[in-house]
Amino acid sequence: MTGTRSVYETVPGLVGLIRRQHRVVTRAQLAALDVGRDEVACHLRALRWRELSPTVVVTHRGPLTCEAQRWAAVLGSPARSVIGAWTALEVHGITGWYRESVHLVVPRGAEPDRHRWLTVHESRRLRDDHVVEAAGLPVHTVARAAVDAAAWQRSWRTASGLMAAVVQQRSATTDDLFTMLDEVGRVRHRKVMRLALADVVGGADSLAEIDLARLCRAAGLPEPTRQAVRRDARGRRRFLDVEWLLAGGRRFVVEVDGVGHMERDRWYDDLLRDAEIGADARTVRIRLPAMAARYEPGRVVAIVRRHLVA
Repeated sequence: MTGTRSVYETVPGLVGLIRRQHRVVTRAQLAALDVGRDEVACHLRALRWRELSPTVVVTHRGPLTCEAQRWAAVLGSPARSVIGAWTALEVHGITGWYRESVHLVVPRGAEPDRHRWLTVHESRRLRDDHVVEAAGLPVHTVARAAVDAAAWQRSWRTASGLMAAVVQQRSATTDDLFTMLDEVGRVRHRKVMRLALADVVGGADSLAEIDLARLCRAAGLPEPTRQAVRRDARGRRRFLDVEWLLAGGRRFVVEVDGVGHMERDRWYDDLLRDAEIGADARTVRIRLPAMAARYEPGRVVAIVRRHLVA
């Protein structure tokens, strides 16, 4: 080990390079420091280094750290390639959405190095103003990474939940995300993402109630009363989202929760509000996600019909 360290120290700039890049370097970088092809081959034969690809080597033989994998992904890819999607979100400190694979976004038609731990996305929409530097690496902004990650998912629920999480963790604003959606153009789940962001800022609750009323009308169900007033246990006025007055003095109440209700403080307040309004033998209260009336209307109609005829 002492001998190996002395070899590094005899090459000006080599120690700093390998530390900065978590011991992942390119042959071109080594050549620029006058570390020739024969010397690299000597380290490889001696099993001090190992080769990741024809252009990238690692100056040790152990497993790659997460940081080293990111460097290997970028160094083994063409110009303008960038750490993106879930990996970029992790770099920016977003929690709760970890993905094991390193996600790299490359220009359409590019041929980067391939690794089992690397997921490559090709894009025609690469823009320099969507890239920032983080720990020396090119990384997509939170807004761009979030929109890409959401658009590349099969589930619209994942897409809407990610939009809410990014805002709730204060990593990007709804304006940032709305602007990014406009800039990237037509992508998968775009409408869902916009609706989710509207829910987060509180602008879609009333729209969700309208959607539910229209859905009931189309299904031949009686329309509910919106924003009915109740007094809670402390005498305060509370507004219910939608309510049906049924025969025999019964009531069926539906609270429509936008994505913003998933936020910890909002969830806490909602539970206390439910408890303060209270219940009685003639009232049935349920909660439905705002998105459900738009994306699973048949399921919502069946739920409402079952409670109305119960």
